[in-house]
Amino acid sequence: MAHKVAAHRKPRQRTASGNTARTAATIALAGAATATGFDGTGHAEPQLTPGQVKAKVDKLYQEAEVATEKYNGAKEKADSAGERLKKLQDQAARKEERLNSARDALGSVAAAQYRDGGIDPALQLALSDDPDRYLENAEFVERAGNRQKSAVAGVRKQLREIEQLRGAAHIELTSLKSRQTELKRHKKTITGKLGSARQLLSRLTAQERARIGAAPGANRASRSSTDLRDILAAPGSAGSQAPNARAAAAVSYAYQKLGSPYVWGATGPNAFDCSGLVQAAYRSAGVSLPRTTYSQIATGRRVSRSELLPGDLVFFYAGISHVGIYVGNGQMIHAPNSSAPVRVAPLDEMPYAGATRVV
Repeated sequence: MAHKVAAHRKPRQRTASGNTARTAATIALAGAATATGFDGTGHAEPQLTPGQVKAKVDKLYQEAEVATEKYNGAKEKADSAGERLKKLQDQAARKEERLNSARDALGSVAAAQYRDGGIDPALQLALSDDPDRYLENAEFVERAGNRQKSAVAGVRKQLREIEQLRGAAHIELTSLKSRQTELKRHKKTITGKLGSARQLLSRLTAQERARIGAAPGANRASRSSTDLRDILAAPGSAGSQAPNARAAAAVSYAYQKLGSPYVWGATGPNAFDCSGLVQAAYRSAGVSLPRTTYSQIATGRRVSRSELLPGDLVFFYAGISHVGIYVGNGQMIHAPNSSAPVRVAPLDEMPYAGATRVV
């Protein structure tokens, strides 16, 4: 009887505070932690101070400029490959026209021989009403045959030359495609870095952006033509201190472009990146400079910081990724980055790397 009562007794239920509930809670917490660690959600990013934002943004701009100079170098090589490809294609087209003309001429000779029937010369002599005329013609035909052989050899030579040109063009086309792929890669890096910088700056108020010099229009510099004449003509000015007329002309051009926007990959006349401004300034003075900072520092002769004169090119960062034009008194004109236009700035604004005098 006792065992029947025991058999009908309800089993004891586990409470929510038991092992099962604790296990479920542990799994849930572990899942949340995993989601936080791997998905980047579940926690708020620490609030950065304006100074920390500026440091991060400056680093992004510098990295973008490194990619910009690589882009400029790749574009320069792509442009050269494109020019060489076009020349090769033009040469091949001209040779193909001459080849077609030569083939048409050979075709006309072959058709005439076919119509002539290829009659045996002895029989032609026997049937000729004018043997003397025939002999003269036979001599002409022999000479024509020699010329025909020469024409065939010429056609074969043209075919070989065209094949060589096509092979060279294929190599240039492969090079061009490789450079274009490289351009896309660098462009993606640049736009990504600049996008990240904009995102960081968007977290700041307008007053905070102005305070760190990143507000729209901040650091905008401009000069009227009268101001420029006064600056460049004044005793001890950059123009009067320049080592020669071409350096002075480059400095003058840089002053005229104060306030122009920074646009990566641009070489003027209305927008520039850093090496594009330098190249355009000296181009205005009749001096051709390479496109990138890496090549520009190898132009002319190196000068020490104590020897700097207006017009000298000044370079920054260990990777030589930025350049400006020295204008005297420890100042330069440069295109900083997309947050600021072409402006005058102290050399100490960035890590100084070296200088060169190009004229």
